[in-house]
Amino acid sequence: MNPKWTDQEIAIVEAKAELYTPKQIASILKRHGYFRTPIAIATKLWALGYSTSPFLDNYSSAEIARVLCVHSTTVSGWVRRGWLKTSRRSSKRYQVRRWHLKNFFDNPPQHLKKRIASIDSEAINYLLGRKT
Repeated sequence: MNPKWTDQEIAIVEAKAELYTPKQIASILKRHGYFRTPIAIATKLWALGYSTSPFLDNYSSAEIARVLCVHSTTVSGWVRRGWLKTSRRSSKRYQVRRWHLKNFFDNPPQHLKKRIASIDSEAINYLLGRKT
């Protein structure tokens, strides 16, 4: 059984979440006397609502869907229709770059404009790395 996360561990993870990869955060925690695997850190980042990609630059469709509070098949549909550009991460996985998201939100397809407008602007700003 895994030990519970301490408040100090969570504070370190949150402070480093947007700048470091899970592997780098594991090294930082180790220097502070904590041992967590990169997988455990990635899981904790996801649970805390952070992207596991540093600099908020690359996202999976599931991460985008979670932040925007839409179903992941909705985001996958945007990708399949070519509205949201992606790069291939592996044979079955794609990553969406921040600038592709910016282009999508700045110029959505005509029939999606109302739906995009109804999405929380703070969530969009979070994905795009904008300061609110």
